[in-house]
Amino acid sequence: MKIVKLNPAQFDRFASNHRYRNYQQTSMYGEVMAKFGYRSQFLGIVNEYNKLIGATLIIYKEVWRKNKIAYAPRGILYNYEDLDALQDLVGLLRKTLGKQDFMLLRIDPFIPLTIRDYEGNVLNINEKGNEIINNLEAVGFEYLGKNLYFESEKPRWEALILLQRDIREIFARIDKRTRNKIRRAKSNGLVVEKDETKNVNKLFQYVGKKDRKPLAFYRQMVDCYGEDIDIYYAKIKTENYVINSRRNYEKEQEYNDSLAEKIQDLSIDPKERDNYLNKKMESDKLITAYKNSLLKATELLKERPDGIIVAGAMVIKYDNAAYIYTEGVDSAYSNINAGALIKWQLIEDYNALGFKYINLNAIVGDFENKNPKKNPYLGLNESKLSFNATVTEYIGEFDIVLNSFAYNVYKKMNKE
Repeated sequence: MKIVKLNPAQFDRFASNHRYRNYQQTSMYGEVMAKFGYRSQFLGIVNEYNKLIGATLIIYKEVWRKNKIAYAPRGILYNYEDLDALQDLVGLLRKTLGKQDFMLLRIDPFIPLTIRDYEGNVLNINEKGNEIINNLEAVGFEYLGKNLYFESEKPRWEALILLQRDIREIFARIDKRTRNKIRRAKSNGLVVEKDETKNVNKLFQYVGKKDRKPLAFYRQMVDCYGEDIDIYYAKIKTENYVINSRRNYEKEQEYNDSLAEKIQDLSIDPKERDNYLNKKMESDKLITAYKNSLLKATELLKERPDGIIVAGAMVIKYDNAAYIYTEGVDSAYSNINAGALIKWQLIEDYNALGFKYINLNAIVGDFENKNPKKNPYLGLNESKLSFNATVTEYIGEFDIVLNSFAYNVYKKMNKE
């Protein structure tokens, strides 16, 4: 067995047919990262019959005196179940990468460990998952994937929405509160549209600080992935916003007036009157909210008669699935549920196209802690799991030291 260099076309041909294929183990991803401080190379693993049996993209940086740390995004495309072959591979990695001054290699294989429902209940277990973890540890990898929250590189927990079903069934299975958010977003004059020009300038305003990437990164994503990138924006049509806000206000005012009449009806039982009084108090609050919304909508119509974009998302299409790479909402309009409506529009569009699923990206594995003070990611989870999402738990990150002396010196220097 030996390790050889591959060109991008050779690598993509192999990767596109591998069981652990993913959009990050592609030449496009390597091209994107190469533009932003990383170097990349494509390695192939060839057996004694000169057959390609594995491959990986590695990206890396020089961190100390030409010494490098390498990362194989979403893992090496290889058979981790064969312990002897894995041992041979590690020997080759130490030899090949060691000669190039690599100190450390990190991998996070695209291998599910468990499949769970939106409440975290285990639906399916990868029977080979623990065997793969044990094999990697046996050949020298340090297992880091024990975290319920986030790891160093990619999320260990992701939420998926299964498609290829009747759209009415999908909507009916969404949490009631989220269904109401979608309806309210539409009633507020919000529409979601795909940007055929793939202009990421507006998107960057919502995701740049969160993702800590420059605007040029998103432009490079569009350039490299081409037709496999979709950009969606949620836009308030301000005229509709005014019309719907007025309708909501007038409808609630009419309901409030009817409650006032019932409260004044002396023939009604006192307990029933108290019930009407409680309903009127809630209605009073809604009237105030609708009135404020109407005032805001009216001002917005004057300032932005053509509408205003308030949220956006970038989607990568790969292997008959859609991956939300990033998304963001204008904080000034966070209460109009633009994020929920974008997700619903993606569901409608990609379900109609026959896609297998939508990957909503990262969540955390803490399903038990419902206290937002103790679980700061509770809102993140609820915004995705409320779509009746299926959860994939991956096996997580592994590090292997390729040059102990250099790496120990590097760690010591970085602690000081």
